[in-house]
Amino acid sequence: MERFVGKKAPDFTMNTVMGDGTDFGQVSLKDYEGKWLVMFFYPLDFTFVCPTEITGYSSRVEEFKKLNAEVLSVSVDSEHSHKAWINSDLGKINFPMASDMTKSVSRDYGVLIEEDGVALRGLFIIDPEGVVRYSVIHDLNVGRSVDETLRVLKALQTGGLCPVDWDEGKGLL
Repeated sequence: MERFVGKKAPDFTMNTVMGDGTDFGQVSLKDYEGKWLVMFFYPLDFTFVCPTEITGYSSRVEEFKKLNAEVLSVSVDSEHSHKAWINSDLGKINFPMASDMTKSVSRDYGVLIEEDGVALRGLFIIDPEGVVRYSVIHDLNVGRSVDETLRVLKALQTGGLCPVDWDEGKGLL
């Protein structure tokens, strides 16, 4: 398995739908230069665990923005599927949803289950210079923690040594 942390993030360009389910667009890694990016992969639209994660990150997006971070979700579904999901069961969210129909981005980030054609629950925090600073990959059945993602982002932004269970307001080593 290839190491991503400490290396330049694999470049990407993907089609998107805006979180309000109205407009289509395109996003690339270059769009996030100068900002932190929290990019998370999920298996498929119209599933069970995925909407809990997407709406969980959406409800806390302002906390990420205050930390100079943007959120981007990615699956192998089309942007049209994302739009249909937003406009039906999922509801409006506060960040774009990217389409990795070719599966190339999922493959480049090491989260693609080739035999099933879906992505594992991979999460990557990329710094303003485009370097991966954190990655975690979960099994399909296990959702991620927004609290933990925010904790790690804040810890990375300190530039210091953060001990076990470090949280904002606690001292550094």
